[in-house]
Amino acid sequence: MTSPNASGGPWSDLERPPLNARVLRQALLLPDGLWSSLDVVTSTGSTNSDLAARAAELPEGAVLVAEEQTSGRGRLDRTWSAPARSGLFLSVLLKPDVPAHRLGWLPLLTGVAAATGLVKAAGTDISLKWPNDLLVTVDGEERKAGGILAERAGEDGVVVGLGVNVSLRAEELPVPTAGSLLLADAVSTDRDTLLRAVLRSLADWYGAWVRADGDPEASGVRAAYEAGCATLGRRVRADLPGERMLEGEAVSLDGDGRLVVATEGGGTEAVGAGDVVHLRATG
Repeated sequence: MTSPNASGGPWSDLERPPLNARVLRQALLLPDGLWSSLDVVTSTGSTNSDLAARAAELPEGAVLVAEEQTSGRGRLDRTWSAPARSGLFLSVLLKPDVPAHRLGWLPLLTGVAAATGLVKAAGTDISLKWPNDLLVTVDGEERKAGGILAERAGEDGVVVGLGVNVSLRAEELPVPTAGSLLLADAVSTDRDTLLRAVLRSLADWYGAWVRADGDPEASGVRAAYEAGCATLGRRVRADLPGERMLEGEAVSLDGDGRLVVATEGGGTEAVGAGDVVHLRATG
C-alpha cells in the first residue's frame, strides 16, 4: 500500500509525522517514575525480540518504540503488520517482584492500562477481549484494533509488547475484521499524545499491582478488567491446545486470570491458553 504521496521518503505521508522522541523523554522519564529509558527506531523486525535480547543489561522500565515493525508478533505465532507511523508499536521491560503464579495478570493489566489511557486520549470507546485484544466499534461491528504479547526475558524480566492501529484507513486494514482508532471516530490520532497516555496509565496500574504483591483484587486490576471485558457474559468457543474445542458462556476470571467457561453439561472449565472466539447470539 503506497501512501497518498508516493515519493517514498520519510515525510511521504504528512498525515503521519514521526514521533518526537525528545519530547516523549522529557514527559515520561521522571526521577521517581517507572520509565528509565525510551528509544524510538525507524524500523525493526520486532520490538519484543529486540528488547528481550537486551533484557539482562537494561534496568526495569526500558521502552522501545518502532515507527514500523516488519516482523511484529502476536499470540499463537500470528503476525502483526501495518504501514509505517500508522500506529503505536512498542515494548516495555518489566521486572515485577510478585509471586510467579500472579504473572498471568500482567497482560490483562496492560490491557486495562492501554484501554484506560486510549479512552482518555483518543476519546473513543475501547473494550477488552480476553486475554489480550483491544476492541473498537466500526460501523456497528466489533473490530480488533490492538493486541498485547507478554514474554519472559531472562531470569526476572518480562517484555510486554503492545500494538495499536491508530490511523489505518479502511483500504489499509490487514484483514476485514481489523479496525483502528481513526475508523472508530477517535477525536485524536496524535501518536505522541496517545503514547504518553498509554505509558502513564501503564505505570500507574503496574505500580498499584506491584505494591499489592500482584494481588488482582487489592490492586483493582481484576475489577477494572471485568468491567471493560467484552468476553464475559458472551457465548464463546475456545480452541485449546491438542486440537480440543470448548464451547459455552464466559462467566468469570479465576484467581490466576484464566477465563472460566460454563459448559452445556453444567460444569465449568478454566481456559489459560488457546484462541477464544466470540460467538453470535442465536435465537
